[in-house]
Amino acid sequence: MASTLLKRPSYSAMRSAVGIGASSRAYAAVAVGTDLVSAAPDVSLQKARSWDEGVSSKFSTTPLKDIFKDKKVVIFGLPGAYTGFCSQQHVPSYKNNIDKFKAKGIDSVICVAVNDPYVLNGWADKLEAKDSIEFYGDFDGSFHKSLELDKDLSVALLGPRSQRWSSYVVDRKVKVLNVEEAPSDFKVSGGDVILGQI
Repeated sequence: MASTLLKRPSYSAMRSAVGIGASSRAYAAVAVGTDLVSAAPDVSLQKARSWDEGVSSKFSTTPLKDIFKDKKVVIFGLPGAYTGFCSQQHVPSYKNNIDKFKAKGIDSVICVAVNDPYVLNGWADKLEAKDSIEFYGDFDGSFHKSLELDKDLSVALLGPRSQRWSSYVVDRKVKVLNVEEAPSDFKVSGGDVILGQI
């Protein structure tokens, strides 16, 4: 009986294929001074929740103005729930610094990803981060597309996703924006970095 051995691509081959570690810097339409609500008009996000909560809320969404108006918000985006860097480093870098963010007067720390709110809810539970971080889904990627923070990660079987980024937003206006060169990088978008920029 013949058998076939499937060879897994090496980590360096995957990094190369996904553009991970590429030397070009990722840029977006959003910049310091951008009004996020104006930059993404008619876009709403979906707060992480169970399926039953989604049904009982009639699948409600949250307009951006309700998230950012008259508030100081730290928001970070990542390629997706249950992925390596996102689970092991990105979310923990905010969760572990939540008291320091609150001490600086931050009203909310938000994680947003191109996932449905039900997957994000399960992931937030697994990370034990729901008490410190608000999780929002951008299920169709419209928020990230509007800001040009989207990234096609089909080569890694993820499809259209988000770049890895962070921002400090005061009353809808971007005060700080950090975008990684590649989704696997974790140099400028972590909680420790933006904490020092507020």
